[in-house]
Amino acid sequence: MTTQVAPATPEAPPGDVYARPTRRLPWGQLVQISIYWFGINAIWGGWEVLNQEKVPALFGEAMTGRAMFPIELVAALVAIAVQPTVGCISDYTMSRWGRRKPYIAIGATLDVVFLLGIATATTPLTFVAFLLALQLSSNFAQGPFQGYIPDLVPEEQVGTASALVGMMSTLGVIGGVLFLSFGYRLGEDFTLPALLLGLVELATAIGTVVFVREGRQAKARDGRSWWSIAREAWGTDILRERSYTWLLASRFFVMAGGAFLANWAIIWMERALGFGADEKATWVTAILGATAVATALATIPAAKASDRVGRKPVIWAACAIGAVGVATFAFAPAIEVALVGGLLVGIGSGMFLAVDWALLSELVPKASSGRYMGMSNLATALQGVIAVLCGGLVLDIVANGFLGVEADVAASARWAIGIGVLFYAAGALLLAPVREPERRRTAPGLVPSL
Repeated sequence: MTTQVAPATPEAPPGDVYARPTRRLPWGQLVQISIYWFGINAIWGGWEVLNQEKVPALFGEAMTGRAMFPIELVAALVAIAVQPTVGCISDYTMSRWGRRKPYIAIGATLDVVFLLGIATATTPLTFVAFLLALQLSSNFAQGPFQGYIPDLVPEEQVGTASALVGMMSTLGVIGGVLFLSFGYRLGEDFTLPALLLGLVELATAIGTVVFVREGRQAKARDGRSWWSIAREAWGTDILRERSYTWLLASRFFVMAGGAFLANWAIIWMERALGFGADEKATWVTAILGATAVATALATIPAAKASDRVGRKPVIWAACAIGAVGVATFAFAPAIEVALVGGLLVGIGSGMFLAVDWALLSELVPKASSGRYMGMSNLATALQGVIAVLCGGLVLDIVANGFLGVEADVAASARWAIGIGVLFYAAGALLLAPVREPERRRTAPGLVPSL
């Protein structure tokens, strides 16, 4: 495929219009190309509250477990289909706003409507319909948005920019959960908190559209239809990027390793420690808060370390810390010990989020960054679904004594979380074939330009 050729700019090396920029970005721009991650993840943090409240209310307590998995699966499939497809289309988009911003503006605006629809849904059908619509609109914006770090950030600032992505993502989830939790104070009416949360997400998108200076030009369509370009996202040529595909596989297993704790912690408290509603409410908040703070604090030190020693060693360290944390939580004899495990998982997650994102942005072909960064959502979308599926199978096998296993309800929740250790190990092994690109080490004392 031919692409447009344009004179080199100060941000790109001569002769390669799609090369990574070389001009350092000021802190304001680094923050601005990261802050929409806060908005996106706030939406989905709020969804986790709505999901756990609306599913039992709309489907019935007896159907909660059986309803949650297919709902999560279908929602994940929508995200997987939309994000890389729209990201690929944005690579070719030419507009007065640039190639990413039109999609961000449209998707973020629709997010407000669909989140409000989920909060006010009164039937299972409307609930699921608004969820799928929210997945479509959110990923319609997120696919193109993910191209900004490969598009705009110079090599020496990739670690810092990726750390900001990890931090904003974590803070967004916390903010969304806390924001929607105010619904309990309104008599479990989540309408107003959902509306306000949607407006916060929209505000972060508006800031991105207004203040981010898009750099790289669009790829030439050469007369091809948009349908042909959309299908390009799923071309098998992506498999030729061997390091990229190995990293996606590794990314899936590492993220799933921590998802076992996130998805089964409440049932663990009920079965392993016998906690009631009040104790669960207290400790869920404590563990969530401590884990999230640990995640946010670990991002920047991990990114700086990876600039010096390389990305892969830091990711391997993150896998080891996360595995120890999951095992500590799963088999903790007391909730205080489990809190330590949660902190370790948070530290490992923060290290991984920052450094994995940096390595991804270094490996993707820069002319097609929307497509390749969008495809990374395969790991993000599926990890929670697989944690629910595999953890649920283990939970039922141990609790009911299937397949010759001795029935033990208390142990069932421990093993449902504990198998996350195997996923961390698989993620670490799959990282080995990834060839980390050579890059200049950041010189001490360099800071973004003001």
